[in-house]
Amino acid sequence: MIQLVLHYDGSGFAGWQRQLDEPTVQGALEETLFKLTQQKVTVTGAGRTDAGVHARGQAAGVRVPEKWRASELRRALNATLPESIWVAAAHEMSDAFHARYSAVARRYSYRVGVDEGAWSPFRRRYEWAMAREIDRDVLAASAEAVVGEHAFLAFAVKGTAPASDDHRCTVHSAAWQERPGGLTFEIEANRFLHHMVRYLVGTMVQAASGSRAPDSVARLLSETDNRDVSPPAPAHALFLEQVRYPSDLYLQGKTTAGAYGVT
Repeated sequence: MIQLVLHYDGSGFAGWQRQLDEPTVQGALEETLFKLTQQKVTVTGAGRTDAGVHARGQAAGVRVPEKWRASELRRALNATLPESIWVAAAHEMSDAFHARYSAVARRYSYRVGVDEGAWSPFRRRYEWAMAREIDRDVLAASAEAVVGEHAFLAFAVKGTAPASDDHRCTVHSAAWQERPGGLTFEIEANRFLHHMVRYLVGTMVQAASGSRAPDSVARLLSETDNRDVSPPAPAHALFLEQVRYPSDLYLQGKTTAGAYGVT
């Protein structure tokens, strides 16, 4: 079993999951692996990013013929995949590894541009550009409120999780960071629900810009549905940064660690 650590620009993809009539990241990987191995290879991702969402640390598991070592597969994929996908690292993994179910944490970032330069086409592609005042204290308090274990029913698309799912997630860390020209929201949790980060960012920004109550995020954590949540922030500024796994799933001495996205 091999773990691939992937960077991709989601702009030209209809999300991660394979579709019959739309280009997807999973589809591109599986088509390329078929060319290389002459076998149908299923690529299992750590999570399904939405259309337009990017990654700098998506993890995927593949099972290929034994002649393919991790380093060789990485080189072959990077020579064949479309330019919008890059394999940053490849790791030999234990047979117990599962890209989705073995993950212990996932980390996302979301970029908001608040200066005039955010409207440049070179930044607007990867930032949510906005012309409004943002109260940093409200952002900080909102991020602090989500840390810990909560039921995120108000911050998920209704009906996308099984009825038996309690929608509980444990957020290990969440914070807004200043950067030149803007802000970046960083959040790490054991799991994420559909649109969860985008709903959180959309609600935080509206609260911090005076469009809704400053304590909206904290209050919504006690709600049982998403009727009062703000619209989700645009997909194009969201990045899956890293997926973490237990160290004992890695086969020591048989990994190829790239410069980016090592889990």
